[in-house]
Amino acid sequence: MLNNPILAGFYPDPSICRVGDDCYMVTSSFSLFPGVPIFHSTDLAHWEQIGNILDRKSQLHVTAEYMASGIMAPTLRYHNGTFYMITTNFSDKGNFIVTATDPRGPWSDPYWLPDGHGIDPSLFFDDDGKAYFTGTRLEDREDNPMGEQVIWISEIDLVNMRLVGGNRTIWGGALRNCASPEAPHLYKRDGYYYLVIAEGGTEHYHAVTVARSKTIFGDYEGYVGNPILTHRQLGKDYPICNVGHADFIELQNGDWYVVMLASRLIEGYHKNMGRETFIAPIVWENGWPVVSPGTGRLEWSYHAPELPAFTPRPIPARDDFEENRLDMHWIFFGTPYDDFYSIADSKLTLKLLPRRISQELKKIDVAKADACMTVPSLSFIGRRQQHVSFRISAKMSFHAFEENETAGLVVMQACNHQFRLERAMKEGKQVIRLIQCTSELNGYPHQPHFQSLTTEAELAIAEVFSRDIVLGISAEGQAYSFYYRSAEGNHRLLYEYADGRLINPEAIGGMAGTVLGMFASGNGMECANRAEFDWFDYEGLI
Repeated sequence: MLNNPILAGFYPDPSICRVGDDCYMVTSSFSLFPGVPIFHSTDLAHWEQIGNILDRKSQLHVTAEYMASGIMAPTLRYHNGTFYMITTNFSDKGNFIVTATDPRGPWSDPYWLPDGHGIDPSLFFDDDGKAYFTGTRLEDREDNPMGEQVIWISEIDLVNMRLVGGNRTIWGGALRNCASPEAPHLYKRDGYYYLVIAEGGTEHYHAVTVARSKTIFGDYEGYVGNPILTHRQLGKDYPICNVGHADFIELQNGDWYVVMLASRLIEGYHKNMGRETFIAPIVWENGWPVVSPGTGRLEWSYHAPELPAFTPRPIPARDDFEENRLDMHWIFFGTPYDDFYSIADSKLTLKLLPRRISQELKKIDVAKADACMTVPSLSFIGRRQQHVSFRISAKMSFHAFEENETAGLVVMQACNHQFRLERAMKEGKQVIRLIQCTSELNGYPHQPHFQSLTTEAELAIAEVFSRDIVLGISAEGQAYSFYYRSAEGNHRLLYEYADGRLINPEAIGGMAGTVLGMFASGNGMECANRAEFDWFDYEGLI
């Protein structure tokens, strides 16, 4: 069976391509580093991460300020022995391409596309070998006060990595003046060029629409059956929402499938895991694609196609840090310009960097978004939440010598939206405490009217005596409970049933998903202290 989601957790904006029997898929990574995880499968049902395309500081600049920034909407394509990944970095100079001959890497440094204006770039290779760039941009006309967006196209020279010839607007979406026509992908079938896009915005009104033309620059005719997939008509109680941002794949036998993002609801209209990757079959009727035939909605499972079996390498529940490098599923929040961690003697050591793990969001000047390598790093290493209910725990060795020094575990939706189970010093005593950090936002940081108000509350505190301590967090839907114990003692409940709805992404814009991990901070001050972690466990429950 194809069981949805096929990539659980914060893996949005999927793009897929096939090379022989092998399928490869990438997703957005936003402000996480390394960027653009890449997965491999032969059966579409089981996927294994084989790397991160942007795994070097020279490739990726993102900051630990706003998680819904950085890398969005990658497209993965293959042509004549070369893999191409094209995307937008909202924290840097915009659209760029990287290439590789092996999808596992290494991938090139970015080829920036200064003439590739807008967002959500994609590549298409035609039968004659020519390549084309499609993307989303503001309609270039004087009478566009509402900032109407359109899909546009240009030929691209992939030898010299530049756009060539003229460019043309080819579609504005199925609805006149539709919200956010984005994520364009071109396909060719039976003499038609098919343009598949997302529109309606990436949240509840998200949809997949399609148009076609006999010529690549031609007038694209919208399908009368649009949208070909959406869940907006199902209401806010339906358990899968936000459906859209699709990419098609044709299999060896001529069958077609589509991958797209969607979100699972957790106890009400709350999407703590953000946007995940789902799959559905396609059939073609009268020259147009029909998604999830028979129901017209994204289902929890479908019968899998007859494809070569695939058994992915499992991610162990426990990481004992016995290797000399982190496994590829671990992520940082922001590019780690400071060398703040090390692995030795089966321990992960984090320096207490001055940067606070929570901080007030500031306005972003997009016009000055060129990479600034002086942004302080955040001493955080984590992984994505992938289950509605889960348990995490870690054994930590740490002693706070000053009241500003903290280290522990964090459930993080953003730099200002989190639960922290942290060790600290208070009034000369070693304590374990639970901090709830929430925010009220008005707009997005790149908008001129943006405002942010962050509030921190200490929900519980207890004195501890052992330097070695085991920290634990369990989530049952939206009920989060927090535990601690000495290395050899029994678990003690610090706080039961904190409200996870307070840190769900709907409260801060909805784009990102929750990450779970370890942190250490001097909270604004330089210090020489460190926190050691013997192991980290993640157990998914449902």
